[in-house]
Amino acid sequence: MALQGKQKTYDSLRRNIRAVITRICCQISKFGIANLSAVFHPEIEKLPLAKLRQLQTERLTELVPYLYNRVPFYKKKLDEHGIHPLAIKTIDDIHLLPFTKKADLRDNYPFGLFAVPQQEMARIHCSSGTTGKPTVVAYTKHDLDVFSDTVARSLAAAGCKPGMILQNAYGYGLFTGGLGIHYGAEKLGMTVVPISGGGTDRQLMLLQDFKPEALCCTPSYAQTLAQELVKRNIPLENINLRFGILGAEPWTEVVRTEVEKGLGLTATNIYGLSEIMGPGISQEDYEEKGTGCYIWEDHYFPEIVDKDTGTPVKEGEYGVLIFTTLTKKGMPMLRYWTNDITNIYYDKAGKRTHVKMGPIRGRADDMLIIRGVNLFHTQVEDILNGMPKLSANYQLIVRHEGAMDEVEVKVELAEQLFHELKLEDATDIQNDEQVKAIGHAFSKKIKDNIGLTMRISIVGINEIPRSEGGKLNRIVDLRKLK
Repeated sequence: MALQGKQKTYDSLRRNIRAVITRICCQISKFGIANLSAVFHPEIEKLPLAKLRQLQTERLTELVPYLYNRVPFYKKKLDEHGIHPLAIKTIDDIHLLPFTKKADLRDNYPFGLFAVPQQEMARIHCSSGTTGKPTVVAYTKHDLDVFSDTVARSLAAAGCKPGMILQNAYGYGLFTGGLGIHYGAEKLGMTVVPISGGGTDRQLMLLQDFKPEALCCTPSYAQTLAQELVKRNIPLENINLRFGILGAEPWTEVVRTEVEKGLGLTATNIYGLSEIMGPGISQEDYEEKGTGCYIWEDHYFPEIVDKDTGTPVKEGEYGVLIFTTLTKKGMPMLRYWTNDITNIYYDKAGKRTHVKMGPIRGRADDMLIIRGVNLFHTQVEDILNGMPKLSANYQLIVRHEGAMDEVEVKVELAEQLFHELKLEDATDIQNDEQVKAIGHAFSKKIKDNIGLTMRISIVGINEIPRSEGGKLNRIVDLRKLK
């Protein structure tokens, strides 16, 4: 009886302790603090690699039969390649599966790749459709939960916390960026200002009035905002930015340096594409800048393959980035060919066990082959990083002259030097000896590092188009216009 009495007392005490802990947690959650653990998943993001592979295997072996039985396109594709769904037994067998390419989405426009009835889709997005029909992507409620979760995970890695204000300058509408960031930020517990892209006057007004700590936009638009602050004599003290989450186009350390200095924040890269999910497929940690973006590979399995043969390359080598959606239900993708050129590698010194991807060097179809040399515009941008007397605003102009392809690098002079030299027009710039010397030095660095001789055209400030919220075209290929 004495033992029973002690047990009852112990049980009562344990229930009281649990009740107190529950009340404390409820009070904490009112302030949004508990939300951090809801979106930063140490049990997943720090999962040992062997267990991560096991999880990926479980998800892939469920996905392949799911698609085979639900999507006629994939049934036909697998049958044509002689692959039975049950032949895929581990994640290592993924290379046996055929690729899915953007043309397949267009060929099955609008709803031919849906794995569930249209009535079960909660949202439909489209690409811009610059050539022909747009590509359609769709999401079930489950998919949107995963989308929000991985974006929230990304924003947390970028330094964002519950209660912060985020100014979301990604475009809303059919583009996945605006809404994708929006719901992920809300899941993290942030206050979202859904300003969308463009409208620079309004962007600057709200940066000063609302004092957001975080900004999401394209890197080129962040450059535009930084330059407009200087042009309008708005001191950095008037804004309160701490973190910039930039994506939707390739960018380099040159841009990072300019944006961080111009906006007074820490800038990190967020990567995504609509066909897989949207933004938040991978993210750079704000304390590990320059070491790559973590890919949330519990949901998105990455590969790198040779752009010509499609065969896997060794870890760390460059090639085309391929993704398989392991948990998407509405419109999953098997081995989607992104056309983005990058590399992937594991960082043993990083916070997480997930694989990292390097910067996007360009797209496979945007790679220029100039006199037998492969060229990405980001290589030129990297060289600009060591040219402080030149701006980060540039374009590559490609022409076919005689029997040869020629590249002209059009780049703006740094604004401070432009004013110091008291240059007034293009003629002044062309005739100035110091500017000529800068151009010669830039040309030599390009030749030494890339192996190509390029024509350098240094122009005045504001001579090269700025981003107005969308993606900025760094390459003007005049060969395609003939």
